[in-house]
Amino acid sequence: MRRARSDEGQEGAPGRHISRRALLAGAVGGVGVILLKGPIGLPLAWSGERPSGPQASDSLITRVTRPYDAETPVAALTSYLTPNHLFFVRSHFGPPPAEDVAETTWRLRVGGLVERPIELTLSQLRRMEPVTITAVVQCSGNGRAFHRPKVPGVQWERGAVGNAQWTGVRLRDLLAKAGLAPQARHVQFQGADRPVAASVPQFIRSIPIEKTMHPDTILAYEMNGERLPLLHGAPLRVVTPGWMADACVKWLTDITVRADEAPGYYMQTAYRMPVNAVAPGESANGPTRPVEAMVVKSLIALPREGETVKVGPVAIQGIAWGGEAKVEKVEVSTNEGHTWESARLVGEHRPYAWRQWRFDWTAKSTGTFSILCRATDAHGDVQPAASPWNPSGFLWNGWDRVTVTVSVRRDWLRRPRRCLSRSESDVKREALSVRRQA
Repeated sequence: MRRARSDEGQEGAPGRHISRRALLAGAVGGVGVILLKGPIGLPLAWSGERPSGPQASDSLITRVTRPYDAETPVAALTSYLTPNHLFFVRSHFGPPPAEDVAETTWRLRVGGLVERPIELTLSQLRRMEPVTITAVVQCSGNGRAFHRPKVPGVQWERGAVGNAQWTGVRLRDLLAKAGLAPQARHVQFQGADRPVAASVPQFIRSIPIEKTMHPDTILAYEMNGERLPLLHGAPLRVVTPGWMADACVKWLTDITVRADEAPGYYMQTAYRMPVNAVAPGESANGPTRPVEAMVVKSLIALPREGETVKVGPVAIQGIAWGGEAKVEKVEVSTNEGHTWESARLVGEHRPYAWRQWRFDWTAKSTGTFSILCRATDAHGDVQPAASPWNPSGFLWNGWDRVTVTVSVRRDWLRRPRRCLSRSESDVKREALSVRRQA
């Protein structure tokens, strides 16, 4: 069967590193009473582990060990698609036991406000019309560590985000098989992951019927052309392009059509934003809304934070995304935001995916410099200097910042004086003075 595609278009911090192999060799548990129920115990194709051992730079940054939460080193986000083994990992309880998601026994149940409750195997889903979407998936708390005052929760910095090619079936096609009742307004998802303690709420989320019926909302069984890895939701996960990852439920087993939002802690208390502005450090006592669409954001991938570069041309690379909106431009500043210059958008351009960008900076003098970037989307929304504070630390999209040290180029110390311009001579004299003092 021909594979449908929704992709189109093309244009010209501190933390302990741990490899996926090390992770899968050990146990994954939980924090406090939130414990992993059962072992990982799946083949490599399901785990997302690479056949060969990862190198030092080829690893995730661990934020929480139990359950395993880890983000991607930002320097690894220069590629258009994020490799499966470098894609950030997030869950509340860790993966479910192997027997709960084994392809031979796994089932997807659809019920609630439908005319015909159905139950399907993965093989039956694969026989439906497939569709491929390239989309960013981002944790709602990505950047939480930058909020001031600090807020509780996993202290994600910049790498709880990734861009992948997702293949599966349209959610609306599946619901058409069951037949929606007239009262259907929300669709609830639950996965196979469970907390050990009965007192801990189960992870249940729902989305409005409008997002459910969008042709780009899918149930994915492949990631970047491979079977969906265990850590990313095997055998099936929800993908809601343009929305934050709290809606992208992993290890999906149950879909329930409802007239209202899903009940429970993770829908009615967690993953909600105050409707009105909240003063930093204050509680959100007023009305709240679910976290849904992404906000415009950009990151600097290279040079790395704290890197030393040489006087002269410096290539600055990064990514930008706008969720459901197209990224219109990315700008870079090297003078604390007093002036901005446009970067070049490069590489592929597809809805819901990030844009790669490049800026060629000429470093004219030595010293310490902060490189800033900001993005603007098609709606005219501009990445702010800092995000509005909220008690959960969601949706951080403040200007990204990387600090570098510019040093003199060694070859300039050997060049004849007559070949140097006035500014180059100044740099040489400064470097020679430093040498004499040393």
